[in-house]
Amino acid sequence: MTVMDPQDVQTVTDQLGRAPRGMVGVAARCVCGRPTVVRTAPRLDDGTPFPTTYYLTCPPLVAAVSTLEAGGLMRELTGRLADPGLAAAYRAAHEAYLADRAELGEVPEIAGVSAGGMPTRVKCLHALVAHALAAGPGVNPIGDEVLAMLAPAWRPERCSCPPSA
Repeated sequence: MTVMDPQDVQTVTDQLGRAPRGMVGVAARCVCGRPTVVRTAPRLDDGTPFPTTYYLTCPPLVAAVSTLEAGGLMRELTGRLADPGLAAAYRAAHEAYLADRAELGEVPEIAGVSAGGMPTRVKCLHALVAHALAAGPGVNPIGDEVLAMLAPAWRPERCSCPPSA
């Protein structure tokens, strides 16, 4: 069992406005050190399967991604998956996501299911951005592209965290 840093758990609780479910670690941090993405177990404590291995927690980033989602970007990006090169890279991101989750355990109910609509559609930009931040550039092409779109409002190398309470 992984022992979580109590300060990370408290920070994520503050970010989410509730206790995190299934958190097993911090997958990406802001330059200020606060969690930006957490890694979650594939099965929650109550037994519920949970396919979202990477969960976005940084409030300014969550808000910026929500704005893009509200504008219908997922439909446009799904249409772009007709490009064989992008589709292949997105499928590889799906496989990488599944491999990362398998490190935490196998859950038959969600076998082959990653997150964000991968590998055939773009459903949740939050999950794709979280994966891109956790895995690093070049792993999730859609997540990387969305991060580039967000650069005027949010960038990983610039802290956008609200002041600590």
